[in-house]
Amino acid sequence: MNPSVSVIGTIFVDCKGFPHQAYQANGTNLGQISFVHGGVGRNVAENLADLGLDTALVSTVDTSGIGKEVTARLQQKGVRTAYLGETASGGMGLWLAILDENGNLAGSISQMPELEHFERLVAEKGEDMVRASDHMILEIDLNAAISRDILTFARKHGKPVYGIPGNLSVILPHMEMLDDLQCFICNDVEAEKLLQTPFTGLEPAACLEPLRAFVDARPLRSMVVTLGANGSVYYDSATGMSGHQPVFPVRMVDSSGAGDAFISGTVTGLILGLPLEKAVIAGTKVAGWTIESPESNCPDLKEKAAEDGLFGG
Repeated sequence: MNPSVSVIGTIFVDCKGFPHQAYQANGTNLGQISFVHGGVGRNVAENLADLGLDTALVSTVDTSGIGKEVTARLQQKGVRTAYLGETASGGMGLWLAILDENGNLAGSISQMPELEHFERLVAEKGEDMVRASDHMILEIDLNAAISRDILTFARKHGKPVYGIPGNLSVILPHMEMLDDLQCFICNDVEAEKLLQTPFTGLEPAACLEPLRAFVDARPLRSMVVTLGANGSVYYDSATGMSGHQPVFPVRMVDSSGAGDAFISGTVTGLILGLPLEKAVIAGTKVAGWTIESPESNCPDLKEKAAEDGLFGG
């Protein structure tokens, strides 16, 4: 039976700028501007559906034309939208991103959705959603009330939760929320703030000791830290396995969807029963495929995964 996954996270509309030549922060840059569907929760939900999981998105969406487009695309991808709360405005966020000539993020501004709509949705339907799901993926930094409700429902019904950060505004003052997670995935900048130890710029091998110490100090099952071009490091406290996963060679177009893609592939691997050291390979592959696309999701992810034995293809 195909496991069911509910993704609790945001929907955004992304405005991305790609320069034709070397990006100049203080100058005028001619290039291409595109609007794409985004948001961590939305991106992850679409990826999971393309990877073959029975996926629902728990979020809020505007009743505007673009909101209807977002919902229609999710449904076309096979994402269940019964837990999308509709609101006249403020249900979706906006992300303005500028990529440099190499496809790396040069700067961005994020406008969050109005989370009171989301909070009300979780309070009213959250327990029913958790009860009906086999697994949950939670954007912990939505707000404390939403995350606390989801974690409480998951604990009550014995459902595993995979956590991902946003801006650390909830996680840092509520580190106990990490304790209930099956796996927590973040980047090196976020890890440095959480572990309170230098992390960025370290050789991957030097990251493993502080990572193991952090996980072993709490009930958190496992953790993965992405290191950009240096790949990722991981540790599973239940098996004792830890290590470094390098990246695969790719043709860089847009790196901004790589983190969401890595999370999608890694969690899919874990849900399908892969050990963490294999799941991060799945995450690395999905991230690499996504980096080669100008969108926030790889448009032919379903086909690539079907041809790859790691995903059961």
